[in-house]
Amino acid sequence: MDFKNSETKTNLMRAFAGESQARNRYTIAAAQAKEEKLYVVEAVFQFTADQEREHAEIFYKHLSELAGENIAIEGAYPVDLAKDISKLLRMAQHNEYEEHDDVYKNFAKKAEEEGFLEVAASFNMIAEIEKTHGDRFGQFADWLEQGKLFVSDAKTAWMCMECGNIYYGTQVPEACPVCHNDKGYFIRLELAPYTTVKAM
Repeated sequence: MDFKNSETKTNLMRAFAGESQARNRYTIAAAQAKEEKLYVVEAVFQFTADQEREHAEIFYKHLSELAGENIAIEGAYPVDLAKDISKLLRMAQHNEYEEHDDVYKNFAKKAEEEGFLEVAASFNMIAEIEKTHGDRFGQFADWLEQGKLFVSDAKTAWMCMECGNIYYGTQVPEACPVCHNDKGYFIRLELAPYTTVKAM
């Protein structure tokens, strides 16, 4: 199949547009979380936004043989605006699962049918990453909704994302005892980036 006349070409541009929009939605959500002093949620949205940018670049590079061309697409994209951070997390979770369960798997199948196996592999692998994103958004929404973002039923290790202090307890202090930044910077140690300390 000629790539220029393929449905895969159009699906790649749809995916590029979708990932680009997701990145911007998550950046906007991160700013809202920051305003509410939910710095750990801000970090989750920003971390995911950076990964969405990378996904967009992967899909865009698959279009390199059409450099200089315009590709018309039609699509529907979510308007994820809410005053409640947990609702924003739930919206993000839904969208990530939709990409995993439906969109990218179908795009991969079409790419395989059209003989674009490398593109199909990208769709399949990124679909799995989107499930991880959805799971993470869902976990943080659960904690917010249950009032357990900074509280645990059992003694837990927490890391201050500003200074790296490890704090052990069933809930985080109102401010980090080392750097004195707000409790909103604490994350469960097992979710902290690059941790080498055992959570308990």
